[in-house]
Formats: sequence, structure tokens, C-alpha cells
Amino acid sequence: VSEQMLEQVLRELQPLCTVEQQFIEKFFHLSQNTAELQVLEVSMGTSIGAPPHLITFLFLFLRLEEPTTRLLSEIFSSLEPELRGFLDVCNKTHPFSCLQVLVTLSDSVFGMWGSSSAPPSSFLNTVLGNMLLLAKSSFNKCIGTLCKEIKEAKAPSKMRGGILPSVSRFEEFVNFSEEVFRTAQRRGELDKAHLRLASSVFSSINSLSSANLKANTDMVMMENFHHIHCFLCQKKIQCLEDKKREAKQRYSEHMEKYVITYLGQPLEKLNHFFEGVKARIAQGVKEEEVSFQLAYSKQELRKVIERYPGKEVKKALETLYRKIHKYLSPEENLLPVVWHAMEQELIRQYQELEDLIQRCYAGSGITMDFTMADLLSYFNSITLSS
Repeated sequence: VSEQMLEQVLRELQPLCTVEQQFIEKFFHLSQNTAELQVLEVSMGTSIGAPPHLITFLFLFLRLEEPTTRLLSEIFSSLEPELRGFLDVCNKTHPFSCLQVLVTLSDSVFGMWGSSSAPPSSFLNTVLGNMLLLAKSSFNKCIGTLCKEIKEAKAPSKMRGGILPSVSRFEEFVNFSEEVFRTAQRRGELDKAHLRLASSVFSSINSLSSANLKANTDMVMMENFHHIHCFLCQKKIQCLEDKKREAKQRYSEHMEKYVITYLGQPLEKLNHFFEGVKARIAQGVKEEEVSFQLAYSKQELRKVIERYPGKEVKKALETLYRKIHKYLSPEENLLPVVWHAMEQELIRQYQELEDLIQRCYAGSGITMDFTMADLLSYFNSITLSS
């Protein structure tokens, strides 16, 4: 409502000031040169019978560089203070109302610049220009406060996953501001604000501490960067294209970390055993001689493999799936994506282990208790039964 009132005030001010300006210019012949004005001063003093002090006062303005503007400033001396007070009221109606004030004033000022009836040097444009600077200042303060709020936002102490408050706040502002600026003639100020806020929300996510979360930090970061990426894809804001790509990259990085961290568990001891094997090879031990190392003998490998019968691997994957399902927020719908990524990672691990067995324990007849086909069937059955 206050924004509509501001638009009405501005619409009514323009013809009022324009008519008053035209009258003053015509009545006092302000387009004439200084010599003509001196003649006019004498003739007016006698023709209109004005008191000498009034004539002196008026022509003091006539001899100044912009007499029209100065006369109007005296006539409308209360206009700027009243407008300042009105803008202050408008800004208090909503946390983000300064956006609407900025758009309304900006459109009005730049609209008048294109109007022949009110040239850029007019009194009203000077006043509204000052109001526009004030509106930009209020807008920048609002953005600064919001950036600080987003950067310093803490994740809830019992948070187990889902979208962070700072991300929701960023999304709220972008939705509101894009609607306000939808028909705006200029959006340079908003684009700069979007970039500042996007940097703040990225910083907020990056500063997450695992000590403050009940869930895996990589999981929370993965979900939030994924949320921002999807949101920016939907909004299609040109100035945030780089941030959209960065969000996608960060989402992928944290999903990879999350997957690798959790997939260390189903085959943990096997992976640990072969990490040692790879370390020996890196130190110069020949592949065919690894099995003669006491800690990496065929007997030790069989002991580790016995810990992973197929049914136990399947059971471990089922437990893992339930755990992921419990913590991933349903709103983001990342469970299928994460589960597929986990399947691909475990397949990669299996192939690497099989390759190392073939190279370092050739002819031993040692194999894992489950095959690649078995592993794929485990994942498939878990997905179908969920």
C-alpha cells in the first residue's frame, strides 16, 4: 500500500512542479540575458507596484546560475523533508520494502529524464535525485545487514540434515526481489546485491562445522549446494550464472566425499589391506613378491576375505541404505542420485581389488566371496524393496 501511495505522490508531483516551473520562467522572463533582466527589474518595480525589498529578493535569484531551481526550492522548501519522512515510513512497512521504494523512485526519475516536459535539470528531478540516492543508501544498508545475518547464521544444534536457514533466507530474498524488479527499467543495484548475498551464503555453507551438526557435514553441504544449484537453474538470473556453476561443482565435490566416506564401511578391512599392498608397490616391492611380505601374505588375504561373505556385504549395504535414507532430506530427493553414485563407487572399488588380486596373488586361486553380478543384484534388490 505504501509503495502505491509513493507512486501516486510522484505522479501528482510532476505536473504540479512542471506547471509552477513554467509559470516562473514565463512570468520572470528567466530565459533572457542579464542586461534584459536589469531592464525588467526596473519595469517590474514600477508596473506591479511590488515593495523594493521583494523586488531585490526576487532578482537576487534571477542573477544566480539556476534561478528557476532556486525559486522553486523556496516555494517547495518543505517538499524534500516531507519526502524523506515519507520514504522512512515506506521503508518500515516490510523488511525488504526498500527494494520497492528504490524501483519506484528509479523508474520515476529515469522516466522523467526521457520526458520533454521535465528536463534533467528541473527542480523536481533534483529533489527526486536526492531521494533516489537516499533510497540506494537504504537498500545498501539492507543488503549489508542481510549479508551479515546470512554469514553469521548458525545451523540448529540438533540439525540432522536439510536446508540451512541461511540458504532459505537467500532464497526468500531472491524470490521477493525478482518479483519487485520484474518490470523495473534498471536492475544494476539488484544484480550487485545478488552477487554479494550469493557470496555470503556460500561462505556460510563453507563455514559449517561438524561439531555443530548431528549429521555428516559433507551430506549437509551436498544437499545445500544442490538446493542452490536447482534454485538458480529455475530463476535463470544472468548475473548468478557463475555462482550456479560453482554450486554444481561444490555439490558434486561433497557428494563424492560423502559417498567415499560412507562406502569405506562395507569393505573397510579389504580396502585397508590393499592400501597397504599399494604402499609396498610404491616403495619398490615387485607385484609378484608382495605375497611374501608377512603382513600381506596369501594367508592374511584369505583371513580378510573371509570377513566379507556375500550375505554380510548385502546386509551391510542394507544398513547403509537405511542410514542414508534416514538422514537425507526428502525435499531434495537426492537418495536415488546418492545411491547410484555409491553403487558406481563400490563397483570401482571391487574392480580395483580384483585387479590387485590378479596381479599380486596370481595363481593362488584366491577370489572374493561375491562377484560383480552379485554386487549389482544386491544394489538392485535394495532399491526395489525400498
